[in-house]
Amino acid sequence: QAELVESGGGSVQAGGSLRLSCEASGFSYASKCIGWFRQPPGMKREGVAIIHTGDDTKLYNDSVKGRFTISQDKAERTVYLQMDSLRPEDTAMYYCGADNTPWGDGSYCSLNHYSMDHWGKGTLVSISS
Repeated sequence: QAELVESGGGSVQAGGSLRLSCEASGFSYASKCIGWFRQPPGMKREGVAIIHTGDDTKLYNDSVKGRFTISQDKAERTVYLQMDSLRPEDTAMYYCGADNTPWGDGSYCSLNHYSMDHWGKGTLVSISS
């Protein structure tokens, strides 16, 4: 059974940093698009960053470029999101999502949350001004 488990959320002041982790299990990790999505209170879910586990292609939402970095540890089947220079508008529930289609390369990865087949339960990130 596919499972994604997020960790690393918390409360920090603006300008601070957090690192989120997403551990994947129960499905093949190879050549998948796995990413981070967030949903602020009362708003729609949006894509933040996504990585292709095969060729390491990365895609970012414009709002986080230069501040957030997505990476992976293939041996640990874990995807990370390093978040620096955090802003109050980054406050949201952050979810890890995985597209279960084995795309050949990262050109097929998308920040559209409808592309994801598996979801974690989320981890809360709260940024105070």
